[in-house]
Amino acid sequence: MHRRNFMRSIAGAGVALAYPVGILGSELSSDITQLSASQLSAAIAQRQVSCVEVMQKYLDRIHRYNPVYNAIVSMLDDDTLLTQAGLADKALSRGEYWGWMHGMPHAVKDLANAAGLLSSYGSPIFAGTEVSEDDFMIGRIRKQGAIFIGKTNVPEFGMGSQSYNPVFGATGSAYDPDLTAGGSSGGAACGLGTQMLPVADGGDLMGSLRNPGAFNNVIGFRPTQGRVPDGNAGDLFYQKMGTGGPMGRNSEDTIRLLHSLAGHHQGQPLSLRDPLPNYEAYNLLNLKGLKMGWMGDFEGHLPTEPGVLEVCAASLRTLEQNGAIVEPCRPDFDMNVLWETWLTLRHWTRHGMRDLYDDTAKRKLLKPEAVWEIEGSLNTTAAQVYKAGIARSQWYREVHKLLATYDFLVLPTAQVFPFSKETHWPAEIEGTKMDTYHRWMEVVIGATLAGIPVCNVPAGFDPHGRPMGMQIMGRFGDDQHVLEFAMSYEVVTDHLQRRPVMQAVS
Repeated sequence: MHRRNFMRSIAGAGVALAYPVGILGSELSSDITQLSASQLSAAIAQRQVSCVEVMQKYLDRIHRYNPVYNAIVSMLDDDTLLTQAGLADKALSRGEYWGWMHGMPHAVKDLANAAGLLSSYGSPIFAGTEVSEDDFMIGRIRKQGAIFIGKTNVPEFGMGSQSYNPVFGATGSAYDPDLTAGGSSGGAACGLGTQMLPVADGGDLMGSLRNPGAFNNVIGFRPTQGRVPDGNAGDLFYQKMGTGGPMGRNSEDTIRLLHSLAGHHQGQPLSLRDPLPNYEAYNLLNLKGLKMGWMGDFEGHLPTEPGVLEVCAASLRTLEQNGAIVEPCRPDFDMNVLWETWLTLRHWTRHGMRDLYDDTAKRKLLKPEAVWEIEGSLNTTAAQVYKAGIARSQWYREVHKLLATYDFLVLPTAQVFPFSKETHWPAEIEGTKMDTYHRWMEVVIGATLAGIPVCNVPAGFDPHGRPMGMQIMGRFGDDQHVLEFAMSYEVVTDHLQRRPVMQAVS
């Protein structure tokens, strides 16, 4: 099949919902980086493009734009990557197909380890660490045939929703490289938004898949707690607030990567056993009569930059025009207690960094926010952890009481639009001082503490062209339903079609 006819065939089959129509029918070789991951996968599998050709096009784009955006770090050299791509082509010629990511370039979030790539975790303490084994989730990606090209930039140890660190610097938003890409999966989201990566992995403790998704106008999905296992390391039972997850340029790509990451792991006793279906089993939802509970800013509890709620409201009106029912709702819960619960459990999860703190030389290399978190863990008592666990359980029950009335709960993904990447974190919002380095992202803690699936979907842009997103939250374990909503939302909105004006080094 000729490439031009192939493009028409996959367009007619609706392989990707958010693919720019104007590209269809043009020569595929010149537009490889604009293909969705799903389309690229099909093109490689049907040998309409070679893996070497794909790798070269992506490397050309990365070399042109990454010096401005700083999304991808610790890259392997071109010759090594092109050699790996050539081996992927030879495998196809022998009839070997490794998986849906066969021969696709992929960069791993720099909080995870991948064999053959250097790790830093955004810290000068670990910069340049040689790694010989994949982390569990990364191994699942490798088994799908991906070629690992490097890492995506992160905040130091993933702390904070702004991807800057003393090793590699700050990552800019795909829509304005002078503004932050968010975090901690900031490099991943920027790589997607700038089309330097086909799809991206990430992790989410405090919005780290959602916030950068919003700041780069891409999809970021935090799965139900236990949906994506993290291997045998660490505490297997209690300290479960973070999770790995997928990001994509559209819902289909996100679903396909989630399917690669998810699945029960015998070494994880709390990992979910129910399998997710393949993408083909996902269906668009009938929006008519769908009930959406709009939480907004929790009736003024959350300081919010002007324009954030308005951008979200405009997208909610689009849903209403398509038959959805949007109603304001508020949980019957003291949101100050929820924040104190978060602080206690967040500190507790950082106690594993005590060795770095106790080493005076290493402590000097930690950013102040990391020191604050570790010191907070030293002062956290068993009684406080017990109390926080009870409050978290009460919060879970309250959220699911609301989800008995509403199909989905909706919140903004962030309380501010992307801000200068030279600013470490907003010191205040609308005159309200932020008392911690992450208070400006309080809006994301509800889904984390409930352990429920939540998807960032693009909500639109403010008059300055800064993107914003909305969190779509569903019932525990109902990941498929949340992603089916994202698919349906993608059909009735056009936010994903708005591409950034790229900036290259002159």
